[in-house]
Amino acid sequence: QLQASGGGLVQAGGSRRLSCAASGRTFSTYTVAWFRQAPGKEREFVASISWSGSNTYYADSVKGRFAISREKVKNTVYLQMNSLQPGDTAVYYCAARRDMDGRYYSQLDEYDYWGQGTEVTVSS
Repeated sequence: QLQASGGGLVQAGGSRRLSCAASGRTFSTYTVAWFRQAPGKEREFVASISWSGSNTYYADSVKGRFAISREKVKNTVYLQMNSLQPGDTAVYYCAARRDMDGRYYSQLDEYDYWGQGTEVTVSS
């Protein structure tokens, strides 16, 4: 099971850190990603991190503002979001798939496990 947390209301220009914690299994051999879904829109890829943490990938819309990281001891992946904009308002989901190659996966159907989502609202 994946548990996403950290969402809330934040003003434009502010920061927020989301957490994705795994229970019942270890993340150690999994690529973990964050996706988001804004009201009335499709779920989209935000960022991913390889099992080793060596490879990270970002959507162009968040590059330079968001940072994904993982803490293996806590079996948790984080998404640090800075310079938030109203366009970042969405429900954020974490997802995981087994992978040892550090490849880039950005499609929903490439992930096997999903968290329940945490809502981020950015006010202008």
